[in-house]
Amino acid sequence: MVPAMTSSSVVRAGLWALVCCVWALPSFAGPPPARRPVVVELFTSQGCSSCVPADALLTRLTRRSDVLPLSLPVTYWDMLGWKDTLASDANTRRQKAYAATMGHGAVYTPQMIVDGITDVVGSREPQVLSAIDARARDADAGDVPVFLRETQNELQIGIGGAERSAAPATVWMFHIKNAATVAIGGGENGGRTMTYRNVVGDLRAVGQWKGEPLAIDLPRSEMEGLPHDSVAVVVQHGGFGHIVGAAVLAHPEFAPL
Repeated sequence: MVPAMTSSSVVRAGLWALVCCVWALPSFAGPPPARRPVVVELFTSQGCSSCVPADALLTRLTRRSDVLPLSLPVTYWDMLGWKDTLASDANTRRQKAYAATMGHGAVYTPQMIVDGITDVVGSREPQVLSAIDARARDADAGDVPVFLRETQNELQIGIGGAERSAAPATVWMFHIKNAATVAIGGGENGGRTMTYRNVVGDLRAVGQWKGEPLAIDLPRSEMEGLPHDSVAVVVQHGGFGHIVGAAVLAHPEFAPL
């Protein structure tokens, strides 16, 4: 685990230009969704040798239906001899925002953040599993249902209302690549060929939830060509706090497979 750059400020994500229209949440026919998955975000890098066991743990977590594991490669290891081919500035900004919210003086890899509130060294499997189990036990308290449905022209997001007064929350959309294999040519992992799972290729804020039922329609034209084969929507207090809702849609038709 290697400390990295000091976080000096939170970079707030701007709202994505989107088209919203009113449709009733009951139009999502069928039973309510099962208990939402616990969201696990791994901040990692191809240039970090300590990240290899954390990447392997995240791969194992993808086999669990009760967990939504996300790999977010960051950029600040690029200066040490290998430019991460999957990293993005958006992922780095998100990790720095978490550091500021949690009162940490620096960011590091591998770091796992569980449901937006628990910070765990990503290679420490017993602590990671314990944090997931703790959140699974508490997940019903204050959670809201999230529905995803695709039509011919758009992706529809439906978010239920809170039973009591709720703090405002950001609605995040993650575009996820199921698997990416990389031959690493330099840095601490030079010579390795790694396969990364559930890689976040794009993330953006698509709305604000204020405790009332919310419907968001995202036109397909806004999402075509993005690097993903599934999408996840996460409802998170303050943008980088407690996660209270999550859902994933695998293989939407607009994904380039």
